[in-house]
Amino acid sequence: MILKPGKGEADPGERALWGDLMSLGLTFPLCIALGFFLGRWIGGWFGRPTVGQWAGLAWGIGAAFWELYKVNRRMTRRDAEELRRLEEGKGPDGRG
Repeated sequence: MILKPGKGEADPGERALWGDLMSLGLTFPLCIALGFFLGRWIGGWFGRPTVGQWAGLAWGIGAAFWELYKVNRRMTRRDAEELRRLEEGKGPDGRG
């Protein structure tokens, strides 16, 4: 669960979750921009900067979505663990 009203301090797992979500805000534009400009630069070595920029852009978009997939896997795993704990009658912190 992302938001827990009335709770003074977030547990470390929840902080890690927020860190993953905030990292996506940086990862997407950085991957895309780096892919675009590095592709253009490398394409310039071969005399084809336009081809390089499009290849780099595709690579950057692919890298950004790969990071999204990894974050989604971590969040799904964490949610499954929390659901299992709740079904066993334990609280979110693992104590009964």
